[in-house]
This record gives sequence, C-alpha cells and structure tokens, in this order.
Amino acid sequence: MGGIPHDHYEPNSRGEKWLHRRLPVVGLLYDTLMIPTPKNLNWMWIFGIVLVFCLVMQIITGVLLVMHYTPHVDMAFASVEHIMRNVNGGWAIRYIHQNGASLFFIAVYLHIFRGLYYGSYKAPREVTWIIGMLIYVLMMGTAFMGYVLPWGQMSFWGATVITGLFGAIPFIGEGIQTWLLGGPAVDNATLNRFLSLHYLLPFLILGLVIVHVWAFHTTGNNNPTGVEVRRTSKKEAEADTLPFWPYFVIKDLFALAVILVIFFAIVGFMPNYLGHPDNYIEANPLVTPAHIVPEWYFLPFYAILRAFDGEVWVVIAADFLTGGIVDAKFFGVIAMFGAIIVMALAPWLDTSSVRSGRYRPMFKWWFWVFAVNFVVLTWVGARPAEGIYPYIALIGAAYWFAYFLIILPLLGVIEKPLPQPDTIEDDFNDQVRSHGGTPGSGTATAPTPAE
Repeated sequence: MGGIPHDHYEPNSRGEKWLHRRLPVVGLLYDTLMIPTPKNLNWMWIFGIVLVFCLVMQIITGVLLVMHYTPHVDMAFASVEHIMRNVNGGWAIRYIHQNGASLFFIAVYLHIFRGLYYGSYKAPREVTWIIGMLIYVLMMGTAFMGYVLPWGQMSFWGATVITGLFGAIPFIGEGIQTWLLGGPAVDNATLNRFLSLHYLLPFLILGLVIVHVWAFHTTGNNNPTGVEVRRTSKKEAEADTLPFWPYFVIKDLFALAVILVIFFAIVGFMPNYLGHPDNYIEANPLVTPAHIVPEWYFLPFYAILRAFDGEVWVVIAADFLTGGIVDAKFFGVIAMFGAIIVMALAPWLDTSSVRSGRYRPMFKWWFWVFAVNFVVLTWVGARPAEGIYPYIALIGAAYWFAYFLIILPLLGVIEKPLPQPDTIEDDFNDQVRSHGGTPGSGTATAPTPAE
C-alpha cells in the first residue's frame, strides 16, 4: 500500500540542498511533523506522545540515578538511601523515576486498549501491532529488573519468586534460572546482571519505538471510524486529513501538560502510594514477607499465573496427558505468557471485516467486559491466594483466553455491524454538526474530538 499523497520536503537554500543530498535529516523531520493524519482522531490518540515522554524521562532519570547507585548486596539499599537523603535533588529524581514507571504502564495499557477497541491491529497494521507488543514485553522485563535494584524485602523476594518460574520449565528451566541469577540463588551476581539489563533494555525499547513510528507512518494512522484515508488523489487525501503539525502536536502537548500536572502532584504529595511498604526494609533472605506481590502493573498476569493450581481440571488433565511434565507451576507459567501471546495474535484471531468497535454492537459488550475483567484481575492479583480469590482469578483468566480464542473469532461470523461512513471527511463533518458547528470543507479546519 502506498503512502498518503502529500507535499514532501524540498530544500531551498544551498546549505539545505547540500545537507539533504548527504543526510536528509531535515526532510525526515519535516515529513514526520507534516505527515497527513486523519482529522477525526479523538482524545484516545494522545497516549503516543505520553509514552515517548515517559521513555525519555525514564532514561534520563535512570542515568542520573545510576551515577550514585552501588550494585552490591551489602551497599545497594544504603546507596538508595544515600540518593534520597544526601544527593542534591536525589529524592525528586528517584520518585520521578519510580512513579514514571507507573505512568508509563498506565499510558501503555490505555494505548493497547484503544488499539483493541478501534481495531488498530488489523491489516495493514499487523506489524505495527506486533512491534508494539514486543515493546510491551521489554517494558515488563525492564520494570521487573528495576524493581529488584532498591534491594528491599519485596525486591529480593519478588526476584526469587519470578526467577523461580523459569525453573519450572522442563529440562532447560534450571539452566535458564541459574543463568538469570548468575548462581544458585538471588545474590550479588543477580543484582549486577539486573542492573546491566535494566540499563540496556530502555535503549532497545527506544530503537523499537522508532521502528514502531516508522511502521505506522508507512501504513498511516488508524482512526475512530476504521475507514482508511483515501489515497487516489492528493485532493481526497487532504479532505480526510490534517498535517500532524500544528493541529495534533498542540492537542497532544495540551493533554501531556494536564497529565504531567497530575503526575507531579503525585510525585510531590503521595510518591509512595503505589509502592509496597516492605520494600523500605532491607532485603533479608532469612525473613519471608507475609504476602509477596509484584508491582501493580504486573498484577493481572500474576493473577493468571496463580489461578491455575493443582485442583483445576485443565491442569490435572495436562499433568496426566504429559506424564507429569506440565504440572501446576509450569501450566501457570504457560498461562501467564500465553495471555500476552494471544493478545499479540489479535490481528489473526479477530475475523470481523469491520475494523472499529464503534460499529460493532455485540463486540462492544464483550470488549467492556474484557476491560472490567482486566481491572478485576489487577485487584485479585494483589489479594492472598486463599478463600474466594483463586476462584475469581480463575474466572478472569478463563475469560481472558475465551475473549481472544473464542469470542473474537465467533463475532466476525455472527455479528451484524452498523453502517460505516464512506469517508473520514463524512465522519468529521458529522462530528462538527453534532457539536453545533458548521461542517468544514475538509481542508484547514481544526479537528473536533470524536465521541
């Protein structure tokens, strides 16, 4: 599929022409800022800039923190306290980095759920979706390793539990676990390895983000209607789009400013709200916390991991059929990683020819149940694995897999979608009318947020 017709950068001065022939960086920047963007994008399309800001903020604050951090089991906890108490502005840098991880995951979950609702994973954007899921997996790995570095109680025991999951993999698990830990248990080698990877992975994420942006600049942005920008002529393309600068840049920067006001209020007044109090106790291998939990952004998958214990019939059947190879622990690991894999396979599991959930009445109900289920799994992941909580987690895990493996394929067959607009311009003009304005001509008209 060709790109959207639009004006490309043309150097004027001799200096610009000289640089453009040798390194077309100005042209690349121009084409990025002036890329034709569907003019009916709503406020759910603001999280891309929030994610880029978070990544840059985490890299900068992380580099500053590592200048004062000592990756040794006898000194790591004290070095964090040194940062908090003695380094100029150290408390602010650490709290921004700590809470920045939470903002990062809030934004990425909203970004993912927006993609799931509006069908941003469908052709021709499958590669964009897969790259996004790879970024998400690297984010999870980076965040997990970063959580270990303060060397508090929850850091130590969280690392012990999570790395122990790899030991459940038959035949090769013990070797993988030993390689991750750098020895038989969580110790100094583990801390050094995790610091190295925690420092490296954000730069890999940055590289994938560049490829991710390149991918959707090639295919064009999705939009709330799911209708593609017309590409047969420049005039039609201009009727469906607006240049990214200044309209969407200003809109995104305004949204980012509002979000940052809330973010820095949390950093200033309640920086430890999302943390665990046990992590302010230095790691002690001889004292196990009463309830080991990961950071909140891992909780849905942690709930899925714990849901499949030895009393669940599917685990019993798998254990019997594999001769004990797939026991409850290994089945939980498969389920946890499988929950991410089935989400990555959404482009091929969703059989509907309609892209946007706006025009799929049955899909809407199942999707919002899925969104609520995600919140419930987050909540139950923080509860003890006793009483009614394992049953809630099992129901939530079952619905997660049913949504992707059963519901999405079936809806494409049985659902009757609503009529879609013929063009993005038609949808935009309808939105203008609904907001009491005058329909635009489809050219230089400021975008009106849809829905």
